[in-house]
This record gives sequence, C-alpha cells and structure tokens, in this order.
Amino acid sequence: MIIENSKMEGSGNEAGAGAGGAFGAGKAGAPFDPLAFIKKPQVILRVVSWLFSVIVFGCISAGGTYEGVCLYNKDTNACNYGMGIGVLAFIGCIAFLVVDALFDNMSSVQHRKYAVIGDMGFSGLWTFLWFVGFCYLTNKWASTDKVWVDTQTEMGRNNVQAAIAFSFFSICSWAGLTVLAVMRYRQGSAAAFAPSYEPDPNAQQSAPYSSYPGPDSSDPYQQPPFSQPAPQQGGPEYQPPTY
Repeated sequence: MIIENSKMEGSGNEAGAGAGGAFGAGKAGAPFDPLAFIKKPQVILRVVSWLFSVIVFGCISAGGTYEGVCLYNKDTNACNYGMGIGVLAFIGCIAFLVVDALFDNMSSVQHRKYAVIGDMGFSGLWTFLWFVGFCYLTNKWASTDKVWVDTQTEMGRNNVQAAIAFSFFSICSWAGLTVLAVMRYRQGSAAAFAPSYEPDPNAQQSAPYSSYPGPDSSDPYQQPPFSQPAPQQGGPEYQPPTY
C-alpha cells in the first residue's frame, strides 16, 4: 500500500509539474490568491465588460421602450438585439470569471487549452456582435424622430444614447479580451514545443576512448590479442619427434 501511494503521489506531482506554467498559468495545486487574481489583465477587462453589458441592457429595458414601443425608430428588433447580447454577455462574463479562478488549478494542459480556445472564440464572437449592435442601434437612432421621443418620455433620449455609447465601449473591451486570449494560446503552443531539459554549460564532455595502439606503438606491454609471432624466413622447419 505504501508503494502504491508513493507511486500515485509521484504521478500526480509529475502531472502538476508538466501543467505548471502552461498557457500563462502558474503551477497546478498552488493556493488561490485573490489579490493576484484581481490584478490579472483578463480579469480586469472581464469585469469592465460585465459592467458595460449591465448598462446596455439596463438602459434599453428601463428607458429604451415606452408603452411597448421601441424608441429606436419603433424597431422592436433593435431593442431585442441590444438586450439579448447584453444579457448573454453578462452571463458569459460570469462564467469565464469562474474559469479564470479555476484556471491555475487545472492539472491537465489539455483542459487549459480548451479553456483558452473557448475564451478566444467567445470573446471574438462577442466583439463582432457588439460591433453589429453598435452599428444597428446607431443607424436606427439616426432615423428616429427625436421630437417624438422627447414628447414620449424625458429620460428616453439619455437611455438610448447611453446604450449606444456603451455598446461601442464593449467593442473595445471584448477586443482586448480576444487579444489576451490569443496571446495566451500562442504562449501555450510555443511552450508545448519547447525542450523539457536544458543542457548544463558547466558539464565537461567525456573524452573519447583511446584507440588500440598500432604495431608501431612504443609501449611493449600492449600487444594485439590472439596474435602469434610470424615465423622467420630461413629458420629451421618443424621436425617430427622420433620415438
């Protein structure tokens, strides 16, 4: 049992060491540091994006409509689009904040890779959707009769314009999240192909084995193995013994 437990602990340490530092994260199993977590660039941008999404769908739901009529040129789809991407961005930010909190404790490099790819894809998609939403709402607001809006509600103009402004700010924040995710993915991909060891510059190279001395060697004690002296020319030939 002791041997099995030591093997299991050894394999767990190897997995943690292999996953340590992958995709911009620390060593797996390290204690959670709230202060270091809050200071991460992707966490700061995600909180900012979460706040922007709350403002957008809050302004449209609270003051973007009046008696069921959308103030964006009476286009209900414009209000629904703005609130839809705002709510989904709100949920997505919370989900990825949880992933960011658990990211350092993911012992599997493959799981970290999937998390970074998901962040990269979601952030890139929402950057595009916020860009479409900004253009859509701006176009509809430009075609809206502002006198009609002012007669319907006093705060309608401010809410509508605030939603458009924070839609533009959301493009910038989500684009920043996309860039950070791409950087983390490239960092993890580069680390996957890096050598797992570093040669010791102080290590001395072992000298090669010396070759066997030739027949002209000056050492009289080194003789070729299994060799016999050649018979001298003109010497006595072998004579069989007589009985």
